[in-house]
Amino acid sequence: MNEEIAQLLDREQLQLATTQKRAFAFVIDEVLISFLLVIMVWDAFSAAKTLEEMIYVSNAFVLEFFAVKIAYQTFFTMQYGATLGKMVMKIRVVEIATLDNPTIICALNRGVFRVVSEILMYLGFVWGMLDPARQTWHDKTARTLVVDV
Repeated sequence: MNEEIAQLLDREQLQLATTQKRAFAFVIDEVLISFLLVIMVWDAFSAAKTLEEMIYVSNAFVLEFFAVKIAYQTFFTMQYGATLGKMVMKIRVVEIATLDNPTIICALNRGVFRVVSEILMYLGFVWGMLDPARQTWHDKTARTLVVDV
């Protein structure tokens, strides 16, 4: 782990969130966002008669899905330091420089790179599991840490 981060955590008596807590928070958030998207496009889904039509509808709204994910992540991270899933798991996102909730730019950066990581077969999440500071790509680019509350 980066010596600066290790000293910061020790000085402020913070503990990094475990990979398991982050994974459960991820699942909670994904279920919520998926449910929200289905509600938003219910008319199109209910009109689909075959599996092929349902796949077409899903593909037609992929950009909207990513936009909702970015907006959700950005808003909750900026406003509360945690998404709903992170709140349930009692973890939060902090900027390394301030140890406070991320700014809107930081939260937006984190939200965008989170989606990029998902598009690239979740490689950024795998990176986070192997990183001593448990920083995913979106944590690295936004200069954030996920800590226990």
